[in-house]
Amino acid sequence: MSTEDSFYDLAIMGNYTKDKIVSPSGTRFVDGGGFNYGVHVGAMMGLRVAAITRLAKEDQHVVDDLLRLGVDVFPYYSRQSTHMQLFYPTTDVDQRILSVSSVAEPFEPQHIRDIQSRAFLINASTRGEVDLEVIKELHKKNTLIVADVQGFIRIIDKDGILKYDSWPGKEKILSFIDVLKSDAVEAAALTGISDKKKAAEKISEYGPKEIVLTHRDGLLVYTQGKFFQAPFLPDKLIGRSGRGDTCIASYMAKRLSAGPAEATVWAAAVTSLKMEAEGPIHRKQEEVEIMIKTKYSGYLVQHQVN
Repeated sequence: MSTEDSFYDLAIMGNYTKDKIVSPSGTRFVDGGGFNYGVHVGAMMGLRVAAITRLAKEDQHVVDDLLRLGVDVFPYYSRQSTHMQLFYPTTDVDQRILSVSSVAEPFEPQHIRDIQSRAFLINASTRGEVDLEVIKELHKKNTLIVADVQGFIRIIDKDGILKYDSWPGKEKILSFIDVLKSDAVEAAALTGISDKKKAAEKISEYGPKEIVLTHRDGLLVYTQGKFFQAPFLPDKLIGRSGRGDTCIASYMAKRLSAGPAEATVWAAAVTSLKMEAEGPIHRKQEEVEIMIKTKYSGYLVQHQVN
C-alpha cells in the first residue's frame, strides 16, 4: 500500500516466519514472525497499526489475513520467506531448539522512510535482518524506537541452529534504542549476568531507557531506577511460541497511554491469554480487562519491587 501520509500509533517490522512446530503432541505449521504476533495485539486494542515485513510472494495469504484484520501492511517481497523449526523435545515449553532453513532478505532504509508512527518496534528473528543503517533512518523520526534483542544476538550456525552470539558493537545500536525487550536467557548472554534485575540495570547502561525482560513466570520492567513485575497467569499453557513478541507489543501498545506500572500488568494479562492458544492472540480487549480485575486485583499497587 502507499506510504504517503501514513501515521500510526505502532509500527512493527520483522520478517514473516513460516514456523514448523514439533513437540510430543505432534507437528503443526503456524504463520509466525514477531511482527505478526504484535500487530494482532495492536488491532485488538483498536490502535492504528502498521506491519512492515519481508516474505515470499507465495505467502501472500499472511498479508491478506492482516488486511482483513484492519492492519495496514507494507510487504516487501523476497525470493524466499524465513523458514523456522521450533522443536520442543519434552512437555516443558521453555526447553526448545530453534533452527532455520531459509532466510528472507534484510530490510533497507527506504522500507520505513515514509512511514510515521508514535513508536516503531523492531522485531527481527536473527542478526542481519535489521542493520544499523535502518535504525539510523528511524532515529531521524520523532518516534520511540523499540527493539527485541533476539534480532541482534541470534545467529545461525553452520547446521542451521539458532545460537546466541556476544554481539560485537552492541553499544552503537543500543545507543539509539529507547525500549529494549529481552528474555532472561538473552539478557544473561548479553551481559554475562544471570540475575535478572542486575542484568536489566546493566543493559540500561548501554542506552535504553526502559528494559522489558520476560521469563517463564512473567515479566520484569526496569525504568528510571525502578522495577515493576507481573506474573503470567494462563488457565492452560498451549501457545508458548510468540510469548515474548506478544508481551513487548502489548506493553508498548499500552505504554503509549499509560505508565510502566499499568503497562506491565496489561502486558502480563494479554500474554497470558495468548498462551492459552497457539498462534497470535484472537481475544477481545474486554477479556483482558476482565482478567485484570479477576486475576490481578490489587496488583497495580503492589507490584513494584526493590
